[in-house]
Amino acid sequence: MLLTISHVTEYLFSEPVSYALQQLRLTPKSRSGQTVKNWDMQVSGGSVQLAYDDQNNNHVQLVGVDAGTSRVEIRSHGQVETADNSGVVGAHRGFAPLWMFERTTDLTAPGNHIKKFARANTPDGSVQSLHALSKAILEQVSYETETTHSATTAEQSMALGTGVCQDHTHIFISVCRMAGIPARYVSGYLLMNGQTDQVASHAWAEAYLPGLGWVGFDVSNRISPDERYVRVATGLDYQDVAPIRGVRFGPHGGNLDESLIVSIRVEQ
Repeated sequence: MLLTISHVTEYLFSEPVSYALQQLRLTPKSRSGQTVKNWDMQVSGGSVQLAYDDQNNNHVQLVGVDAGTSRVEIRSHGQVETADNSGVVGAHRGFAPLWMFERTTDLTAPGNHIKKFARANTPDGSVQSLHALSKAILEQVSYETETTHSATTAEQSMALGTGVCQDHTHIFISVCRMAGIPARYVSGYLLMNGQTDQVASHAWAEAYLPGLGWVGFDVSNRISPDERYVRVATGLDYQDVAPIRGVRFGPHGGNLDESLIVSIRVEQ
């Protein structure tokens, strides 16, 4: 399947910036199940100063914001050809060793709610048990927008009983790591049925299984990723793969308020 993707992010600052630096993970790479046919990124209000691949083999760009600007727009656009591999990505790559993905993080640390849930839903390392875990998470934590945010932890979402794809992914990762199964967070794009325009990218999890390698599980949709999915970045949790992170300072050295507008289109 050939997917065309457009991702526009606009920042409006309360005052002109004196200094700002943004770290972008917005560029997909050719990997198992996807081939990037073309990809372009344009920045208004700043410029790319450095590009590199991080420890997780994600492509990263550092953008310096022009001093004195109060608006930055980042446009990414391209085409990716995809195939359905039933979620199987395969061998581990990147500089981060596999055991790193058994580590807990602030966003995935299990508390009493997750520990109780895990006792009844511990995966045994089989694909079937991980699909069962996905089903159990969605039954326990219903998909509901605007009830959590990017800093919400897996434990907080489990206690709340609601969340979005980010929260489902963090809970899945938390339970897998408790069971000794390496697991990681994936950010990317999803071609949705009957909905071209979107306001956020998508997230799902991957678990490492001997004999198969990395295998994807989209808890929110109860499936393994197919040809409708495009992987962009992987990491320990959302903080590792956030599309845009950065720092900015106003004319007097203080932090600035900002408003954010995101527009995404994914179409065949």
